[in-house]
Amino acid sequence: MSTKTTKADVVSPNVEELRRQERAAFDDPSGNFIASDRVEGTRVYRPDGERIGRINHFMVNKRSGKAEFAVMSFGGFLGLGDELRPVPWDALEYSNDLGGYVVSADDDTFRNSPFIEGGTAPDWDSSYAQALYGYWRVPF
Repeated sequence: MSTKTTKADVVSPNVEELRRQERAAFDDPSGNFIASDRVEGTRVYRPDGERIGRINHFMVNKRSGKAEFAVMSFGGFLGLGDELRPVPWDALEYSNDLGGYVVSADDDTFRNSPFIEGGTAPDWDSSYAQALYGYWRVPF
């Protein structure tokens, strides 16, 4: 006797529940992993605890899977007038105390750092990466 499975017989998992389970699977007590949807919007601070912006999004190397740059959002109000500035991921340090990332740089470094004008993204290639890493004095 053959039983045929119908659509009504298949229980589809709730997408939100799956995401919650995925995040829980990476809740690592050592703090080494974080889900991508939890990185975007995370606050960025100076070493003294002053909030300077947030992570708008990040760029991942297609081949290695490594996050290479955090595109940080500075200034603005409710997403309007923000400046987007890419920072090498290695220039960020996560602070459990602050619940966000810390960038050690003075005002001039931020003010003069490369930025994305008018929503036009740069060519995310090795030349750009070398220049960006060089600017932030992070080994490439």
